[in-house]
Amino acid sequence: MEIKIGVRSVHRELIVETDLTAEQIEEELHRALAPERGVFGITDTGGRKVLVPISSLGFIEIGEEESRPVGFGGTL
Repeated sequence: MEIKIGVRSVHRELIVETDLTAEQIEEELHRALAPERGVFGITDTGGRKVLVPISSLGFIEIGEEESRPVGFGGTL
């Protein structure tokens, strides 16, 4: 699943590829919004963790879960 994270005052968004589902990402975001947390964290497919303070978070765009074609893919 690909997610894009917009950070305030930063012109480029962070793009993270993760094994989490859209629902799991939303759950993590809801936990991050709790007053005692204040940090959104996500682990990418390579095991690296991305942390963004909620106060700096501009947006999160969650990509669609889609199956990718396999093979040489000529349509008939």
